[in-house]
Amino acid sequence: MYILGIESSCDETAAAIVKDGRELVSNVIATSVAEQALYGGVVPEIASRRHAEYISATVEKALSDANLTLDQLDGIAVTFAPGLIGAVLVGVNFAKGLAYAAKKPLIPVHHLRGHIAALYLTHPELKPPFLCLVASGGHSHIVQVTDYTHFKVLGRTVDDAAGEAFDKVARTLGLGYPGGPAVSKAAKQGNPNAYKLPVPRVEGRYDVSFSGLKTAVLNAVNKAEMKGEPISVPDMAASFEYRIDEILANKLLLAAQDTGAKTICLAGGVAANGLLRSLVNEGAQKLGAKLCLPELQFCGDNGAMIAAQGFYELQSGNTADMSLNGLPTLPIDYNNPQ
Repeated sequence: MYILGIESSCDETAAAIVKDGRELVSNVIATSVAEQALYGGVVPEIASRRHAEYISATVEKALSDANLTLDQLDGIAVTFAPGLIGAVLVGVNFAKGLAYAAKKPLIPVHHLRGHIAALYLTHPELKPPFLCLVASGGHSHIVQVTDYTHFKVLGRTVDDAAGEAFDKVARTLGLGYPGGPAVSKAAKQGNPNAYKLPVPRVEGRYDVSFSGLKTAVLNAVNKAEMKGEPISVPDMAASFEYRIDEILANKLLLAAQDTGAKTICLAGGVAANGLLRSLVNEGAQKLGAKLCLPELQFCGDNGAMIAAQGFYELQSGNTADMSLNGLPTLPIDYNNPQ
């Protein structure tokens, strides 16, 4: 079964074709990240315009690379929530038109479900149940995946997402955008123990908070500037990266210990962080749990993850009609709206 996946929730215009939810057939990504970097972050209006410019050619290339026609597809999956609403709507409306014209099922896919499904492309043997940390620019969730279309959120950020915190700290330190890779690169030359950064307290056992951590970095930089003292960018980057990764890893491993999870996974853009992978791997070994990590190409936003999850949504009968709308926010454990 061949599913076309379309993703446009942020600044990547992506399309891919996946066979049976596990086998990557084609994967095409057009991104406006270089243009967004000029502004230090994503400008929604620019992202939406670029999606409108790129989407037709991106989908066409995905079909061409797969050597398939629309008639040979079994469904068209698209991210419909959550995301920048203008950007999401470009993908949703294009997918609706395509599905209508080709007389194919239209499959609405939740963005975070897609990130989790990226694991199936890297680990064809992976099956629910498993525990997954989904961390990206806009989300930080610890999720129990009970089935391919059933999810239970155990913990989440109460303020900033991990990726968002990386972006803001990178901007504070003058490291550019996107923040995650920039901070990690600088951190390689730094001492993670150089600056004592706080561990924000939260009420939820598995919840996390990064706003205070981000503010601590900003205050340290501002204080140093007012005193005319130097700030070691590599040391601050290393200290911040270690603290945020330590918090994420500890919460995930605590949830794994409490639930007796036998398989632990990472997903989302922050899952590409080498230190986070190392910390979770070390903890998983101590718990005797298996760790599944996505290939780096599947950590960021891509169409393949949407196609992979689309296969399972279609299998569960989760399709939409032409009234499907894009949504800026929606829980991962939503009830199918159609």
